[in-house]
Amino acid sequence: MERLETSFIHIPAAVRQRPRAPRRVDGRITLMSLCAAMALAAGSGAGTAGGWQEKFDEEDRDLVSTGANPYFSLEPGDTLELEGKEKGKTLRLTVRVLNETKPVGAVQTRVVEERETLDGRPVEVSRNYFAISKKTGSVYYFGEDVDEYKGGKVSGHGGSWLAGKNGARYGMMVSGKPTVTQRYYQELAPRVAMDRAEVISITETLETPAGKFQNVLKTEETTPLERDEKEFKYYAAGVGLLKDGSALLVRHTKSPAEGGGGAGGRD
Repeated sequence: MERLETSFIHIPAAVRQRPRAPRRVDGRITLMSLCAAMALAAGSGAGTAGGWQEKFDEEDRDLVSTGANPYFSLEPGDTLELEGKEKGKTLRLTVRVLNETKPVGAVQTRVVEERETLDGRPVEVSRNYFAISKKTGSVYYFGEDVDEYKGGKVSGHGGSWLAGKNGARYGMMVSGKPTVTQRYYQELAPRVAMDRAEVISITETLETPAGKFQNVLKTEETTPLERDEKEFKYYAAGVGLLKDGSALLVRHTKSPAEGGGGAGGRD
């Protein structure tokens, strides 16, 4: 399989009950979500909906399961570990690119696992499906399977979706060439998951336990399902996700195939 020769990052997630813009309205059809779905349909001819890009000029044959753009890796073995506090408890998020793929329609996607815990107890585990364009370097999000936990047991699957089912379509997780004011849907699953992102800056500086990073990509995430909510995420070139809600990067590990295999940050 052809690889895109660029530098590493993660994944939403790409994503999750950690502090983030609520993006799911499980099993409830609201007037707001119906209006959002209508807006998507109205804007589909031009590839945008209300100024947000929701169609992407990609051919299935150009979308592959292995590679990386500067901010997001689909190289098996690459791992990100983030930590923070939520309601006085220790939040840990581990994002790992698995050596697994999943066909979604005509596209072979890469499986990226996210594990979230509070004080060591599982909160959510999700298997996210991504592909990267050999042509543009953009990473696209094709859906996720979610296990929610309560009392140490799986209690639900809220927010699960898959492109091609129930009207859902893939969105763009991270652009291959982010530009300020760029706006795009990351998820397009009406009434379930409709995250969207706007590029705020590509020159931020952020210090984390893993190191201090410059020329950081900053995005603002919102969703038409919860119009009053928003959250900022930060990504470093060659590393990936630095901050998600209260969680900051504490360790990142590259796959041995990339010549990494170790953990570290950047001063």
